Amino acid sequence: MDIPDYETLRVERIGSHVMLVTMNRPDRLNAIDMTMTREQNDLLTRLQFDPDWVRCVVLTGAGRAFSAGGDLKDRNTQSIEDWTLQHEIGERMLMMRIESKIPWIAAVNGICYAGGLETALSCDFIYASEDARFALTECKIGIMPGGMGTQNLPRAVGERRAKELILAAVPFSAEEACRWGMINRLCPQTELISEALATAKKIAECAPLSVRQARKSIHFGLQTDLATGYRYELEAYYRLLDTQDRREGIAAFNEKRVPEFKGR
Repeated sequence: MDIPDYETLRVERIGSHVMLVTMNRPDRLNAIDMTMTREQNDLLTRLQFDPDWVRCVVLTGAGRAFSAGGDLKDRNTQSIEDWTLQHEIGERMLMMRIESKIPWIAAVNGICYAGGLETALSCDFIYASEDARFALTECKIGIMPGGMGTQNLPRAVGERRAKELILAAVPFSAEEACRWGMINRLCPQTELISEALATAKKIAECAPLSVRQARKSIHFGLQTDLATGYRYELEAYYRLLDTQDRREGIAAFNEKRVPEFKGR
């Protein structure tokens, strides 16, 4: 898979199957402008149709922020038409990440506000540095969360707490986010990326078709009742039985060797 040289994203291959993506506008706290929106959309489209060697992605930000959200300096002069176009591209970007064939881990360093927090919440789970700060601040500037914030935050921290955080635009700490269940792990700043990459490597060592099916089963099963979710799980399960990876995994276990999964 050929990855272009993006203006606002730094893309690195880590080991055999892990991609590290860094939002790279540190002078603007990685605020999301039209260029970054288009470039994230392009990358996600490439991964959606041809993931190739990528089995897990870690997403982080350069400098002292994960992302401060939408670039309000640009938004100050945007027409309604341009604002709407950027948002519609962002909507497709978020849905592609939610429905991605591969897991995404957000490694949140520092400031993670508004659209930045919505970006992190669209990943499968979040690791955060101990000094990370979070907020959905949109109600303070006359809009509201529009990047799944009113959907993903309540699912992460509960309805009542999410209402308080969103309606009052209340910032909260990484320790609070961890205690409420929004983030999986608190890390020292210097170890954040290495810990996220270590988990990504473990995911990448598993059978990619199994990871894909289990990920879909968890996500879509939680949108329905238990019995329907279980039926979805069984449908996903049986699709794995006649795969090369299933045969390879069982053979490797019995032969006491490391499996070589091909995603087939």
